[in-house]
Amino acid sequence: MQLLRESLAQARLGSRRPARLLMPGQLVSQVGKELLRLAYSEPCGLRGALLDVCVEQGKNCHSVGQLALDPSLVPTFQLTLVLRLDSRLWPKIQGLFSSTNSPFIPGFSQSLTLSTGFRVIKKKLYSSEQLLIEEC
Repeated sequence: MQLLRESLAQARLGSRRPARLLMPGQLVSQVGKELLRLAYSEPCGLRGALLDVCVEQGKNCHSVGQLALDPSLVPTFQLTLVLRLDSRLWPKIQGLFSSTNSPFIPGFSQSLTLSTGFRVIKKKLYSSEQLLIEEC
C-alpha cells in the first residue's frame, strides 16, 4: 500500500502538472483487503502481481503508474486498480483555493481526494481464464 500511495502522490492526470492524489484511510483498507483476496489463489500471492493504477476522471481513465510488487519475481497475474475522484462538492471547492505557487505543496498544482469506490480487474498472464472484474 505504501508503493501505491507514493505512486499516487506524484500522479499526472492528463497533461497537467502533477496532482497529489489523496487516499482516504477507508479506501486504503478496502483496496488492501481486495487485492489480498484476489491474490489468495495465486502461487506467489500478491508478490506475483503486476499492478496497474488508473484514475477515472469523468469519462476518461488516466494511467498513473504500474507497480511490480516484487521486482525479483516474474508476474503471474495483472491487477488493474481503477480509482475514482471524489465527486462531492467540497473537493471541487477546495481546488479553487489551491494555487500554482502554493508554499505548502511546491511543484503541485492541487491535491485531489479519491472516492471510496473503486474497481479491480484481474487478468491471469499465463492462462486462458476469463477476466475477473470486482466493483467495490
